[in-house]
Amino acid sequence: MSDLPKPFRRFLQRYPEVEKAHMELSLTINRQGPLSERERRLVRLGIAVGQQSQGGIKSHARRGLEEGISAEELRHAALLALPTAGFPAMIAASEWVEEVLAERTES
Repeated sequence: MSDLPKPFRRFLQRYPEVEKAHMELSLTINRQGPLSERERRLVRLGIAVGQQSQGGIKSHARRGLEEGISAEELRHAALLALPTAGFPAMIAASEWVEEVLAERTES
């Protein structure tokens, strides 16, 4: 649990029942359609990019790497934001993905 971001750890400590319900909802939604785990991760990364959510982008990039998504695929997912979310969102997302990739090579 220590590798989780501090705000999320604090949330888990304060609201364990809310997180349990959130996780159950997420699992239920995952079972509702034909997308694979890999596809769902990339979709969620794209949503985080559109929201310009640094925490979300980094979380989905880390989890994507753990699930076998390559660095180049993560980079491409961030680049795809350019025509829809705009240049600033794409640049920010690309940088946050690169920070996750750098963390991976440092450890």
